[in-house]
Amino acid sequence: MNRINLITLGVKNISQSLRFYRDGLGFETSVTEENPGIVFFKNGGTKLALYPLDELAKDINGEDPPSRQGFSGITLAYNAKSAEEVDQIFETVEQAGGKIVKNPQKVFWGGYSGYFLDPDGYHWEVAYAESWKFDESDMLIID
Repeated sequence: MNRINLITLGVKNISQSLRFYRDGLGFETSVTEENPGIVFFKNGGTKLALYPLDELAKDINGEDPPSRQGFSGITLAYNAKSAEEVDQIFETVEQAGGKIVKNPQKVFWGGYSGYFLDPDGYHWEVAYAESWKFDESDMLIID
């Protein structure tokens, strides 16, 4: 088992999260209704889905659903192809209503990186490093 096919984010308000990702950040989906039961995005590589948080918790354990509080220890990442792309994405995130928690800056590992929160408090890193290479599917090559 050496791949991740789908990452599902439990969201409090699926309509708000759909607008943030689809309309604000440009994630592609075939979903046209404003209050769907689930959303799958057509991004390259690992797929991203949105699902109501309470339903996801019940799916894990119907008798004692887990609760989410504070920092989960998980971040999502977008690897950019330039520092300018990182800055442009942060402008788009702000316009879409995301919360910037760390403005893009040069970081200790030699790259350029920042963090934002989506409407449900999921941390996203947007980063760039001069040494990065991408495959034909725009996925970061990690040797």
